[in-house]
Amino acid sequence: MEIAMNPLSSDEIDRLARKRAGAKLGWYFHAVVFVLVNGFFFAASYWGFRSRPFSAYPTLGWGLGLALHFASVFIVGRGGALREQMVRKERERIERQQGRS
Repeated sequence: MEIAMNPLSSDEIDRLARKRAGAKLGWYFHAVVFVLVNGFFFAASYWGFRSRPFSAYPTLGWGLGLALHFASVFIVGRGGALREQMVRKERERIERQQGRS
């Protein structure tokens, strides 16, 4: 099944590239904050506050969130063919409803 796609204009390419770059930077920032915060909690538990041991559960939960964020940016966001096809179909449906066909 071949999907015919209209070529993007220069402005559309620029907008899409900026959106994807912003999403990737967002993930990198998320990953750095994850490492710093969890590193601090681990260090504080190991060398400081022994009355309250480090718990891996928040790290595992946040790690799952980070993994899902990764998948949404680098796997789902990259392929985009399915997403673009759905957007095209929705655009066509809306145009038909408004009598623009």
